Amino acid sequence: MFELKDVSKSFTLHNQGSTVIPVFDGAGFTVARGECVALTGASGAGKSTLMRMIYGNYRAQSGVVAVDGVDLVTAAPREIIRLRREVLGYVSQFLRVVPRVPTLEVVAEPLLALGVPAPEARARAAALLRRLNIPEPLWALSPTTFSGGEQQRVNIARGFAHGFPALLLDEPTASLDAVNRAVVLELIAEAKARGTAIIGIFHDEAARAQVCDREIDVTGFSPACAA
Repeated sequence: MFELKDVSKSFTLHNQGSTVIPVFDGAGFTVARGECVALTGASGAGKSTLMRMIYGNYRAQSGVVAVDGVDLVTAAPREIIRLRREVLGYVSQFLRVVPRVPTLEVVAEPLLALGVPAPEARARAAALLRRLNIPEPLWALSPTTFSGGEQQRVNIARGFAHGFPALLLDEPTASLDAVNRAVVLELIAEAKARGTAIIGIFHDEAARAQVCDREIDVTGFSPACAA
């Protein structure tokens, strides 16, 4: 489902004399359906950068970054948009939504974008919000007013609303209490069981040990770290 081959990436700091910062050189690995892989490495090693490359926010200078056979290095923008709508979900650390949109609609939106009838989409969104312990009186409010932990749970509900075949998780259990942490780990296990391929960043070592099948240390792909 995920396939990276000989991926290279660098950033040019144009406001600092066009200094080139190498990030990756020759990065490569695969992740199969039903497998959860954790990206590890010291802070600054490039875990988040690699996740953004796999999602198509950053483009590699060379190599292949393929999701379900689509190479995001060469794909047209419309193909990347289709991939994100149908195949590739991304649960980031921070909730970014249009202000004043009710929480129930925020969670249902990925389903509505796929043409799921509104009553069914809202019912599935409600079930996830209930499971993640978001009080029903809050569903009609914008999540921009919520606490950090509540926003994270809304973000997780949104990411799991559609059964994406491929999923990126950036610190999905950070800021959560023990009860909601357990719910999120259950959701990850259920996604794996239905064949979802998952790449995640888990600083929570116990969570990583519970749901991840193996780890990939991105330090090995970094010229700066190797030096």
